[in-house]
Amino acid sequence: MQCRYCHTEIADNALICYRCGKATADPRVKPPSEGSIFEHRRRRSPWVIVLIVVIVAILAVAWFLLGGIYN
Repeated sequence: MQCRYCHTEIADNALICYRCGKATADPRVKPPSEGSIFEHRRRRSPWVIVLIVVIVAILAVAWFLLGGIYN
């Protein structure tokens, strides 16, 4: 079999050409039309926000109870 890009003789079952590095067959799965397949959106879990609010509330109550506002 010959590479369709550089016409180098390659094995019949080769997936890429060893000389030019191009694929010897068309992809079986169509890539997404927009964006990168490696891009991943990271969403913050609502539990993280709730945990931060609870910690801040506990610290505020402890500050008031231990006399932070009166000293």
